[in-house]
Amino acid sequence: MALSTPDSEPRLFSGPAPGLRLVVLVALAIVLMVFDHRDQHLARIRGYLAAALYPLQEAVDAPSAASRWMSDNLAARERLIEENAGLKRELLLERGHLQRMAALEAENARMRALLDSTAKVGDKALIAEILSVDMDRLRHRVVLNRGSRDGVFVGQALIDARGVVGQVTRDRGSSSEALLITDPDHAVPVEIVRNGLRSIALGTGDLERLSLPFLARNSDVKAGDLLVTSGLGGSFPAGYPVATVQEVRGDSGEPFLVVTARPAAALDRIREVLLVQPPPAEVAAPPEDSPLPPPPPAATRTGKPAPAKPPAAAPAAVPAATPAPAATPAPAATPAAPVAPAAPAAERAE
Repeated sequence: MALSTPDSEPRLFSGPAPGLRLVVLVALAIVLMVFDHRDQHLARIRGYLAAALYPLQEAVDAPSAASRWMSDNLAARERLIEENAGLKRELLLERGHLQRMAALEAENARMRALLDSTAKVGDKALIAEILSVDMDRLRHRVVLNRGSRDGVFVGQALIDARGVVGQVTRDRGSSSEALLITDPDHAVPVEIVRNGLRSIALGTGDLERLSLPFLARNSDVKAGDLLVTSGLGGSFPAGYPVATVQEVRGDSGEPFLVVTARPAAALDRIREVLLVQPPPAEVAAPPEDSPLPPPPPAATRTGKPAPAKPPAAAPAAVPAATPAPAATPAPAATPAAPVAPAAPAAERAE
């Protein structure tokens, strides 16, 4: 059954005149536009229609909006992942640089301390780095990156920013081996700053302890005394800190005190050391075979200097005067004094 028939359609839109319908619709639109422009009669109607059509617009725009949102989120996620990875790499590099800067800062501080100690002592010094360490119980030795090519010599003293470290024992040309003051085979001549008492500090094999076994029971030493090099022996320049006395004990029946001291240098943390060269002696001793200067000529009774060779001329004058005592009496010997001028005559004759 047909839902509609040509007779049931509106008369306005039926018939063979579509142009008329267009004209009517255009006229109606113009009238509505004029009324809306002048009195805003259709503004409320447009608002209602927009509110009614908004869900439809959102439903139509939802697929494209969802597509844009997904693409933006995926792009932003990938970009964030890349940025995060880049930032992690930069952070790792910066942390590595920061660690290196911390090491350089610590090295700079050590160098400044070494240079400051060099300026304080005033002796000629050479900075050396430690290549290897041998801290066996009975062997405390280090290898330095300086040797005889750099002016290092056997017996040269080593110090750091705090005090005496050791002494060079072997030269290898471009490197050298040094013995620390805590080695059991090492000894340092020291003196107490407080009273000038001299002794010898021996290594014990412990990096934190030195021994002073040659102090008598009546020696003036107490805990806290600073020990410095005495300069005896010429190996260590005088005045460098060596250790601080920690314990003084006098056992009954023993003639010597038991004295232990803590080294001033940080022997377990040293990285660089100073090779100190003692200054040359200001006054040199004269050689043993140097000839002595001749003594000044003695003066005669008349105030005139005696002749240079009086013994050589005296025998020549004595024979000439020997016959005189035979013909003359003994008192005549007094005029023999004027014979002295004959000595220069004899020299002239020679």
